[in-house]
Amino acid sequence: MINSWFEEFWRILGLLAIAIFVGSLVGYVAVSLVLVLGGYLGWYLYNLYRLEWWLRKSRSYVPPSSMGMWDAIFTELYRVQKRHQKRQRRIVQLLSRFRDVTAAMPDGVIVMRGHGEIEWWNERAGQMFELKYPADVGQRLTNLVRNPGFHEYFQRNDTNEIYNFPSPENANIILAVRVTPYGQDQFLLMARDVTLLQRVEQIRRDFVANISHELRTPLTVMSGYLEILGNDTQFQSGPLKRPIELMQQQSKRMYRLVEDLMLLSRLENQQKPMKHELVAVPQVLATLCEEARILSGERQHNVTLQAEPELFIYGDAKELDSAFSNLVINAINYTPAGGTIALRWYRDEQGAHFAVKDNGIGIPPHHLSRLTERFYRVDVARSRETGGSGLGLAIVKHSLSRHEAQLRIESEVGRGSTFYCDFPLDAIAAKGSGRAAVQSK
Repeated sequence: MINSWFEEFWRILGLLAIAIFVGSLVGYVAVSLVLVLGGYLGWYLYNLYRLEWWLRKSRSYVPPSSMGMWDAIFTELYRVQKRHQKRQRRIVQLLSRFRDVTAAMPDGVIVMRGHGEIEWWNERAGQMFELKYPADVGQRLTNLVRNPGFHEYFQRNDTNEIYNFPSPENANIILAVRVTPYGQDQFLLMARDVTLLQRVEQIRRDFVANISHELRTPLTVMSGYLEILGNDTQFQSGPLKRPIELMQQQSKRMYRLVEDLMLLSRLENQQKPMKHELVAVPQVLATLCEEARILSGERQHNVTLQAEPELFIYGDAKELDSAFSNLVINAINYTPAGGTIALRWYRDEQGAHFAVKDNGIGIPPHHLSRLTERFYRVDVARSRETGGSGLGLAIVKHSLSRHEAQLRIESEVGRGSTFYCDFPLDAIAAKGSGRAAVQSK
């Protein structure tokens, strides 16, 4: 391109030199310069016309031929056009592949703009949300889906949250949707049919609830007779003493397991409680701290409590006490004798928090994500030794979720663990209501 500029420059100088020479011969230098420059300008305008015509009407044809600078311009524009066409073909191929892939997916896919305006969807999404082309293109998805919970979920714009709700197509079908932002002010909605998973989960819940109730009666009978045998002087010595003690110990363990299963089943199946009960958390934790010192016994753990005295929340006192107790009991069971267990109840700009920190054995990182699963144990042998059922943290998780709170875990092997219960700001009671709660407790 630079060489073309030099060629054009020398061409203009050559034309001017010829015009001056010819003008000198005939005695009209000015007229000769005007004619030469006019001719050059006419040629320049003619090439501009050819360029405009080619760009406007004949983009797919070979560019016009010329000379000098204009030939270089036509050639470069033609190259740019070819590269642009190649990119367009590549984009079309990628778009075609994307549509083929999404059409084969069992999940629904919807592409939306900033406020939920629908740009495109695959066939499965059209079936799930009863979308019609082209009538629904440009419509807001929240206007087409008549579900208040879905509207609230979309407004929250939480990319980590998955929302379940009945399909607009069929109320018996449960959809799990997740909205992910991408590009510039665009969103991708993924929808999956989780009806079968929901049914399996409900069957599991019903089974746990039913089997817990069925086991409770025979266990009560067995425990009663074992207690009678244990109190009988005939069996307080001799070869049957030890077997009876072991049976009593195991029956109590099974009874605790059944109680935990029933509590977990109740938490899973009940609706979220209305936050109308004022809970005096500092008083609950003070009692729990004393019970923890008694439970520690000969191990003599150093149990401390730091709590804001007027920090109260709305919720279910029994469920919160159960959640807090499970965390403290776990800390006692997994902290060596003489260790430190620090309880803290405080607030910050995010909400209210209950923290249980210990300097126990700690938890390897790969176990943290599964700790709240039912019957999941990091150390099976130690859990059996301490009588743990593997349901404690599952109970904590469900109890907190019913209060719109979350369980957060930080741990380092050999240095201890910290369990946080994070409550939202709207769970905190109004300032000054704590005194009445303590008096009514």
